[in-house]
Amino acid sequence: MTATPTTPPAEGCIDTQVLDHVLLIGINRPAKRNGWTPPMFRQLAEAYTRLDDDPALRVGVLHAMGDHFTAGLDLPLIAQYMKQGNKLVPDDGTLVEPHNMGQPGYRRRTKPMVAAVKGICFTVGIELMLAADIVVAADNCRFSQLEVQRAIMASGGATIRMAERAGMGNAMLHLLTADEFDSAEAYRLNFVQKVVPAGQELDEALKIAQRIAAQAPQAVVATRLNVLRAIEEGAVQATQDFEPVKRRLLHSEDAAEGIRSFIERRPAKFTGR
Repeated sequence: MTATPTTPPAEGCIDTQVLDHVLLIGINRPAKRNGWTPPMFRQLAEAYTRLDDDPALRVGVLHAMGDHFTAGLDLPLIAQYMKQGNKLVPDDGTLVEPHNMGQPGYRRRTKPMVAAVKGICFTVGIELMLAADIVVAADNCRFSQLEVQRAIMASGGATIRMAERAGMGNAMLHLLTADEFDSAEAYRLNFVQKVVPAGQELDEALKIAQRIAAQAPQAVVATRLNVLRAIEEGAVQATQDFEPVKRRLLHSEDAAEGIRSFIERRPAKFTGR
C-alpha cells in the first residue's frame, strides 16, 4: 500500500491513519529526509498515546513518507530546543515515550508496534525501530549509528538494545566506528526480522500488524509485557506473572469466545473484553 500523506509544514509532522484495528503512524518531512524536529517528537508521542488509549486500536505501524525512514535528528533545531531546558517528550506521565526505555516519569507503551524502514535509517531511526516489537526492512536500507562522529552519545536506547540483540562485540563494532551497514547486516544482527524488496516494506508490516490485531487483544498485551519483563528483569521475575495473568485472562469474554470458536471450528471474533 501507499500511505496518503498530508502536506507537512517546514518543521515536519506525524500523520496518522486508521485501518480497522491498526494505527498507521507516518513520519512526514521527506524534503529533509525526515529529519526530526521537536514538534515531530511531540506528535509521535501523541500518536503512541492514542494507540494505547483507544480500545479500538490494537497495533501500531511506524513508517515514513518519501524515500527514506529518517536521516536522524535535525541537530541545530534539537540542540537549541534542549539547551533551553525543554524535553522532547514530557516526563509527567501524560504521553507515551516512543523509545520505551522505562525511565522514571516516562509512560511506556503496552500495545504492539511494527516498524517499516527503508532507505536511510540513521541514529534515532535505528533507536525507534529497536524500540518497536517487530521490524520489516526494505532491501535498500542504509543504517548508521553515527553519534560518535558528532561528539555525542546515542541516548535513545541503541547502546542497550544493540548489545541485547547482537552481543557486545557487534554492538561496539557499529557504535564505535559509526560505520554504515545494510539490511543484510541488520538482519544478521537481529535488528530487523524481515527483509523485503524496496517498496514492499509497508505492505509486509501491515500484514503482520493485521495478523496480530486478529488475536485476543488482552492476551497480546499480556504476552508482550511478559517478554519485556523477562528481558529487563530476568526469567524468574517474569514467571511471577504467569498465574495472576492466566487467571485474569481465563475470566475474560474473549477467553469464552476462544473456546466457542474452537468448538464451532471457526475464526474467533475478539472484542478485547
